[in-house]
Amino acid sequence: MVPLTDGEPGLASRQARFEGDRRSREGILSRCPDTPRAEAQAACSTAWGYFVTGPGSNGIDRAGEPPGSSLPRVLVVDDDPGMRSVIRRTLEKAGFASVEAADGREAVATFRAGNLAGNLDVVLLDVGLPDLDGYEVLRSFRLEAPDSYIPVIMVTGRGSPQDVAEGLALGAQDYLAKPFHPEELLARVNSALRVKSLHDALVEKAAELEKLGRIDGLTGIHNRRHMDEVLDSRAAAVRRHGEPAGALLVDIDHFKAVNDTRGHSVGDDVLRFVATILSDGIRSEDDLGRWGGEEFLVLLPATGATGVATLAARLRAAVAASEPHPGLSVTVSIGGAVTFDGDAQALIDAADRALYAAKNGGRDRVVMDEASLVLRGVIGLGSPVVFDQVVQSAEAELRRPVRGPIARRRSPGG
Repeated sequence: MVPLTDGEPGLASRQARFEGDRRSREGILSRCPDTPRAEAQAACSTAWGYFVTGPGSNGIDRAGEPPGSSLPRVLVVDDDPGMRSVIRRTLEKAGFASVEAADGREAVATFRAGNLAGNLDVVLLDVGLPDLDGYEVLRSFRLEAPDSYIPVIMVTGRGSPQDVAEGLALGAQDYLAKPFHPEELLARVNSALRVKSLHDALVEKAAELEKLGRIDGLTGIHNRRHMDEVLDSRAAAVRRHGEPAGALLVDIDHFKAVNDTRGHSVGDDVLRFVATILSDGIRSEDDLGRWGGEEFLVLLPATGATGVATLAARLRAAVAASEPHPGLSVTVSIGGAVTFDGDAQALIDAADRALYAAKNGGRDRVVMDEASLVLRGVIGLGSPVVFDQVVQSAEAELRRPVRGPIARRRSPGG
């Protein structure tokens, strides 16, 4: 027990609350005045809903529970060992696991550990603690886990409207007045668990919807919305760290003809298959998304012109070696660009110019945007737009893929 210090803010209030709860506990036992304390606990258990228990706490390791137990877990915070034992036995008889804390500081530390481990479901918090009162502890809980929802039930011998209002205003889920019957205790704990379950389900559903909102439904890779955000983030990193970053716009050649001659279902297969090849071929730090129609965007952080051209050449060759549908081969044209100043829109515009040049140059090729590279002195004025040597070198090393196989592919049905 941590002693109180004279002059500490709120000292008188906490002492009064502590003494009030102590008198409430003693009042329970005083109803059986002619019997020893342990016998009085047993005699009063029928009238006041308490069970006789042995001393000691089961601690953070859930004593008596099998390893990996998934029982709902309740943190019991009370300075009185007998009261903690009463509550613990009630909970355990009803199929709950429990962990105990004897004062406010221990409660905050135990709450922190349980929140981090994700194995704490409900808190029963006594208001009259000797070091920090229950309201201060509740404030600390909210600071420790602002984004988590672990319902707190305040337990007190006083239940004035002011006390109840203060606890609820700080985020308590419920109030439980002493003395209480075990059925009331369990009803309130179960109610708090139901609310937590609903809250957790809503959070999980929201996360699923957020994820779905960033995934292209046809190909399973990221969509335009997600790539727009990543593009801004990558551009900001260039401005912050001064390292170049690259972009590739990949377009499936003659895709309209595939839809017209083979049907849209085959066209969908081609889109999925090309997305898979690109996903297998990029580096772990790169980002891939469907940019629109039959066009894909690859973002390459901390990568210069040679690295961008090298990866582009490997991806182009991998697609050309594929067979997404029996008897059907496809190719892609790729436009590459590099940003040195972190201008996201200028980077996409440059990659788009290069893609247009690749299409006009005969398709099935890689073209790097020339303007920014000349400006930065990466290449000289009049240098070929196509990085022939880089592309040829990359294609010659296809036996060493960046990630995943680049060998000739066939569709599952081919």
